Amino acid sequence: MNGIEERIWNYIDGNCSAEERQAMDILIATDETYKRKFHELEKLNIDFSCMQLDEPSMGFGYKVMETIRTENATKPLKVTVDQRIIKGIAAFFILGISLCLIFAFATANWSAAGASSLDIKLPDLSGYFSGAVTKGFIVLDIVLALYLFDSYLRKKLNRPQAQ
Repeated sequence: MNGIEERIWNYIDGNCSAEERQAMDILIATDETYKRKFHELEKLNIDFSCMQLDEPSMGFGYKVMETIRTENATKPLKVTVDQRIIKGIAAFFILGISLCLIFAFATANWSAAGASSLDIKLPDLSGYFSGAVTKGFIVLDIVLALYLFDSYLRKKLNRPQAQ
């Protein structure tokens, strides 16, 4: 769209200031190009205002939403695992193993002559692993194992059989 058309559309739509409106009145009255373009665009604006907009049926929105819902239901959910989580877990285990090795090497008796007399003193952890904590850990492991076994069986049963 050229500058004349833009200015005239702003004039027709009322999107211009009072000074621009006065300047456009003068241009339309004196300049033949502006006058011809103004009448053309004014007629087009009247035609646009007389048109009736097509409206979709009342059930259109519902049908569209149902289609979207069924499309999303048929697609399997893709879980994206954040790489920072994986790296954090790996860093935790690497740090834990490194600390255990550093502790083992720091407390080792290096003055011993043979490898069989290597004496490593581990801290006493018997207070942390009481009977109730150990039993709770075992119960939790059993529940998780049953859950994983159940999900494996469900996937196996729901898989379409090849003929």
